[in-house]
Amino acid sequence: MNHLVLGVIGHVDHGKTTLVRALTGEDTDRLPEEKQRGISIALGFAQMQLEPDIVIDLIDMPGHERFVRTMISGATGIDAVLLVVAANEGIKPQTIEHIDIAGLLGLRRAVVAISKTDLVVPEQARQVADEALQLLTRAGLDALPPVMTAALQDHGIDDLRRALKTCAARQLPRAAGGLAFLPIDRAFSITGHGPVVTATLRGAAVAAGDTLELWPLRRKVRVRAVQVHGAQVATASPGQRVALNLRDIETSDLHRGMALAAPDSLDLSDWLTISVRAVAGAPPLKNGARLQALLGTAEINIRLRLLDREVLEAGQTGFAQLHCAEAVALPVGEHLVLRLASPPQTVVGGRILETGMRRLRRHSPPILQRLEDLHALPTPEKIGAEVRHAGPAGTTLRQLSQLCALAMPRVTELLQTLPVVVTRSGLVVAKLDMDKLLSRIPSLLAPHKAGLSRAKLLSALPGTGAAVLDAALGRLLGHGLIIERGSGLMIPRPDEDRAQARNEAELASRIAETLRSAGLAPPNPNTLVTDVTSKRAVDRLLSAAVLVRAVDRAKDKEILFHRDAIEDARRLLTPLLEPPGLRVSEIAAALGISRKYCIPLLDHLDNIRFTQRVDDRRVHA
Repeated sequence: MNHLVLGVIGHVDHGKTTLVRALTGEDTDRLPEEKQRGISIALGFAQMQLEPDIVIDLIDMPGHERFVRTMISGATGIDAVLLVVAANEGIKPQTIEHIDIAGLLGLRRAVVAISKTDLVVPEQARQVADEALQLLTRAGLDALPPVMTAALQDHGIDDLRRALKTCAARQLPRAAGGLAFLPIDRAFSITGHGPVVTATLRGAAVAAGDTLELWPLRRKVRVRAVQVHGAQVATASPGQRVALNLRDIETSDLHRGMALAAPDSLDLSDWLTISVRAVAGAPPLKNGARLQALLGTAEINIRLRLLDREVLEAGQTGFAQLHCAEAVALPVGEHLVLRLASPPQTVVGGRILETGMRRLRRHSPPILQRLEDLHALPTPEKIGAEVRHAGPAGTTLRQLSQLCALAMPRVTELLQTLPVVVTRSGLVVAKLDMDKLLSRIPSLLAPHKAGLSRAKLLSALPGTGAAVLDAALGRLLGHGLIIERGSGLMIPRPDEDRAQARNEAELASRIAETLRSAGLAPPNPNTLVTDVTSKRAVDRLLSAAVLVRAVDRAKDKEILFHRDAIEDARRLLTPLLEPPGLRVSEIAAALGISRKYCIPLLDHLDNIRFTQRVDDRRVHA
């Protein structure tokens, strides 16, 4: 089905609402104040089905200069515009501003309706039409031939329907695999149903039962029901005007300017990196200029930070960052409009290239080249360029998902066509960078027989991300190309390892014999553990339970007993520990050792529940 969301734009009192009523039979002025004053104040909505497979959603936008913000909130997410210009008044200030806004929001298609042609001669109507086409062309919009109308006489309405049908037929299918995003333009409550919000859905479908995230509150809400133009549906598609009945939220917590999005697809940020274009006739804007940003359905104050120049002149394009007065959550690709606060004037449009919490360096060729790639490249090439840009630091599926406003399964699908490595944890790195790392690590470890710690290895690989290093180490360890001993990573040396193992085994045997011969009065461990090899030998004996570690608490030093000495002590003490038991001095005398060895020995026997201390005596546990 061809589905078109069409914004109806133009100067105040040029007949937009009358024309919509003639096309659809619906009166989009629903507020008492609108009917009393005869002008649109809020967004109006109507739908027309031209064919079984062609549906157009019309958004009637206020034309008065005081309601430009409302107009912009309605224009976000539309596919094309229906420009209405009154033949008897011609081009007016809001005609120009609405056309500029349409171009700044990335719209490229328009239908032109010249209204009230019954009040002028045909030549004047054609002149107005020509001027409208010139303005649209200047703003980058391609328009169908203008349609002459007089809605009250029903003149030209059928011709306009045919033009709208042609426009809708040219609507391209929306890309699959996006992320749902709904900037809320209205929030209210319905008795018996609870909170309801309305928005133009983009990115991905939304169905009853789905969970969405509410920004900037960062709260999860559930969709109770979905309506499209008053009819309940199971699922709404991108591009449709929707009303969502929500659970897990109070109506008082909802208001225009908020947004709903797929869970975990956005982050709050007070920096937005954007491409910019100044409208014709805009005043020069210096770096650091304070402006108002209209994004989604929200309005915030920002400071403009130009990245490639000191002054943005009328008609120029470039790259900039917006430092927002408050954190915002928006998807990449979203269009926005910047306005002067006083006098009110639309001056710049932009498209979000990246969100984040950091400032970018100005006038940096590498940074500007990356932004040019983000701005101009098709999505698959953009992903490839971003992975290459990340280099050995790597990136993640989530970062790529946010950078392209695509669901992670779609990003994964696109990555399968690129020379990249994707780990189970979602890390993404160029295959060339991973291959270089897999080759570099063994060469770095080769000179170090004792190996290197992970931290030292990371410091020897500048620019490499810790997660990328871990992924590379996992591969090398899995293939046996490196080994890990304790906290050290090293190259396996089979011959040396076997010789070392023999030496350690012989050394361990000698140490064990020394301690066995010493019985319950062993030598100081420092005389046995003199280097790394002897320490490993002692650790091996401790692990095998050949040696027992005890502690001389008086001097805070360890003592090593051979297990045979411990067994001898137990055998000698067994018949002596009947109640009332023995004092430490008596046990030391019975074993023929000093208190220096006796107390650590008894602590060990207490720990293994062979003895138990009762007052100043030891008995069987």
